[in-house]
Amino acid sequence: MNAPEFYSFEDFHLDVLKRRLTKAQGDVVQLSPKAFDTLLYLVRNPGKVVEKEELMRVVWADTIVEENNLNQSISAIRRALGERPDDHRFVVTVPGRGYKFVAAIRDVADAEADVIDAVEKRPTEPLDAEPATEVAESPTKSARTWIVGLTFLAIVAAMSVAFYVRRDDPESSNAKSIKTLTILPFKPLVAENRNEALELGMADTLIAKLSGSDQIAVRPLESVRRLTSGQKDSITIARELQTEAVLDGSIQTAGERIRVSARLFRVADGKQLWAGQFDENLTDIFAVQDSISEKVAAALHATLQGRQKRNETQSVEAYQLYVAGRYHASKLTHEEIEKAIESYDRALALDPNYVLVYVGLSRAYRSYSLTSDLSSVETMPKARAAALRALELDENEPEAHTALGLIAFLYDWDWKLAEQHYLRALELDPNNSNSHAGYAHLLSNTGRHEQALAEVRRSRELNPLSISRLAIEGQILHYAGKYDEATEQLQHAIELDPNLWLTQLVISRVYEQKGMHAEAIAAAEKARDLSKVNSEARACAAYSMAKSGNRAEAKRILAELTQLSARRYVPPYNMALIHNALGDTEQALSNLEKGFVEKDVRMVFLAIDPKWDNLRTEPRFKDLLQRMKLS
Repeated sequence: MNAPEFYSFEDFHLDVLKRRLTKAQGDVVQLSPKAFDTLLYLVRNPGKVVEKEELMRVVWADTIVEENNLNQSISAIRRALGERPDDHRFVVTVPGRGYKFVAAIRDVADAEADVIDAVEKRPTEPLDAEPATEVAESPTKSARTWIVGLTFLAIVAAMSVAFYVRRDDPESSNAKSIKTLTILPFKPLVAENRNEALELGMADTLIAKLSGSDQIAVRPLESVRRLTSGQKDSITIARELQTEAVLDGSIQTAGERIRVSARLFRVADGKQLWAGQFDENLTDIFAVQDSISEKVAAALHATLQGRQKRNETQSVEAYQLYVAGRYHASKLTHEEIEKAIESYDRALALDPNYVLVYVGLSRAYRSYSLTSDLSSVETMPKARAAALRALELDENEPEAHTALGLIAFLYDWDWKLAEQHYLRALELDPNNSNSHAGYAHLLSNTGRHEQALAEVRRSRELNPLSISRLAIEGQILHYAGKYDEATEQLQHAIELDPNLWLTQLVISRVYEQKGMHAEAIAAAEKARDLSKVNSEARACAAYSMAKSGNRAEAKRILAELTQLSARRYVPPYNMALIHNALGDTEQALSNLEKGFVEKDVRMVFLAIDPKWDNLRTEPRFKDLLQRMKLS
């Protein structure tokens, strides 16, 4: 016996052929495809406890999914049916087992008649709506005639357009038009056995592979991670990231086996463009990554360039150490950077030619100088050596050029060489958000503010929800003299994430320039609390205290940093800031001279930071600018 084509319960009607849920008055109730399939299966098994495993096996027949997917579908069904948590009019949860559909279902003939009545009672429909059917004395017979007629018309329509579909496939055309892609961190199949570094690493690797196509702009992992910590679905996340397609998936290892599933969706309508699942030996993880990236590229009609392939490894253990290093380095604290460097070093012991590890190692050493108050002389040569080794192995690695651009800018003060590296990186990968941001930083600090703003805005287009990008843009607006715009941008960044110390530090500078001393002090102290070891935030707070008249507290902080410098490195630029605010010009200039000798990375702000405006006529200050080629 064939399954019914209609089901009716309370004032709802389920049309199987049209995959549509409607209310008695004819209003369509929106359900995602998987939620519809879940409801249909429950309705077809009324009064029966349907086990969770059975539902997942039937509804997600070709995909490995988590129980959370089913939970979300059940929640969507309850919302669609207007069922409150304590109602239990339709779906009852059986703890530890599954779900049961408990509403009474009317027979098929009644359901058909209800649908016809709803259509008759509808107000006038738009021209492209289905026409209402005149009902004869026998509703059941008329309904069946109506259904047969519509089916026949659908078949004729399908046959008549088949030629045009083959000639110009709209799905293919829509896929070809997709130019932006989000790849989400892969989720664990079993939450208790998760490997977060591998989950992020799988997404990071696929981002790198698919970024090798000129036709697709892929959002960086940094932009994605912040949005995946909550309960948002993949389509919602992709929309927030302003992309047209999204790839999500799950990953799990068990002994020497790895299981991976992946799905590609079009964001506009949630249509699945491709799905695949893999159950392989762990040693085959690279083949799985290649297969996923190739299938996704094919679905989007993009061509991979193969550059990334040259920078990979054949060692699974080295790869796992690399993704662990990336995971630790992303946290940007002294302890986590140490863990990252240790992981990278172990990876290189296994594969000394692993290009991407050298890029990561360069980034980690550079981060020490920027976040942890370590001497540039101690860290930057190591960062340079790693980036040069990456470039030696692959002269066309854009991230290596970006790393060398930052080192030439922050440490060597070779503005021309820095620009050459940035432009080469952007030539190799025009969609690299890091390269655009680094180039913007150079342009800003050498006084080319409008060009800098154009570059940083392009960086943010490619990485729209990166808090660090918003912070850098706010910084560039500040040094361009656009203080109100900078404030607005930085406040927006803080609303998105109040715990990034960099944003708090930058906005404290803007507040100070606007004469908002109390706000500047509060933001600087917040930055200090969040960064833990960055003395620049402490120096900025002291600067604002001195300018607001609280010289005693500024002097106390200066003494505190002086004592601290006996135990560990304190950048002389930070000491110079406080001396300048207190009016001690000689000590301020002496500390800046020391910063020049020690290659303090903060010296690159001398030409544009308004905090030094009172010294611009001083011969020693002018000489410093000349020696740094900033004047």
